[in-house]
Amino acid sequence: MTGRAEVLTLLGVGHEHGTGDLARTALDGVSLTVLEGELVAVMGASGSGKSTLLAIAGGLTTPTAGHVQVDGTWLADLSAAEVARVRRRSVGFVFQQFNLVSTLTAAENVALPLELDGIGTRAARRAADDALAALGLAGRGRAFPAELSGGEQQRVAIARALVGSRRLVLADEPTGALDSSTGDEVMGLLRERVDAGAAGLLVTHDARHAAWADRIVFLRDGRLVDESAPRGPESLLTPEAR
Repeated sequence: MTGRAEVLTLLGVGHEHGTGDLARTALDGVSLTVLEGELVAVMGASGSGKSTLLAIAGGLTTPTAGHVQVDGTWLADLSAAEVARVRRRSVGFVFQQFNLVSTLTAAENVALPLELDGIGTRAARRAADDALAALGLAGRGRAFPAELSGGEQQRVAIARALVGSRRLVLADEPTGALDSSTGDEVMGLLRERVDAGAAGLLVTHDARHAAWADRIVFLRDGRLVDESAPRGPESLLTPEAR
């Protein structure tokens, strides 16, 4: 791992929902680093803080304690507008439900974040076509989401997450709405893009898909309680189940 840049750094990150007597701790002193070319999987029970961790890593939620660095920039030093700019340029999100705009074609969906970042329509569409072709969707750019299979829609979502050479990919249960074969295909694509130099943080309940990662960390009650290197699905039992 030496020599690789730290694309994501969390230092003592904490977060609480609510205030006073209603406050609930979602994350408690989480420190985590993800390097370029590294895929880290996060596992844990529902309510353990996984989604909050991902939202904070992507600058969607501000932690109530600790510090976050994304692609060389510490987010606490920035205004909300500057955080949004870092997010657009450096972070790609892949969600379980794809979140494609139904009235836009596949290519238009992929080009959208580039256009929002001020890149001209023609250049954005060229980049979108290249991103789709790299994921086996050449010729499908004019199709609308309803005309695509689940696997194709998720590949469009991955292309949107990676277009513009984003350095950090955050994936929240990206295979949850797919059959096992298509889910394996999507994980292979994520692994391939990380191997090409991106950094990836994956939230998943699926031990088979966590096994694609370089490291697996376990969250319980908002705390990192264990870490392991994948040796196959049987090695990914939670600490309580071992």
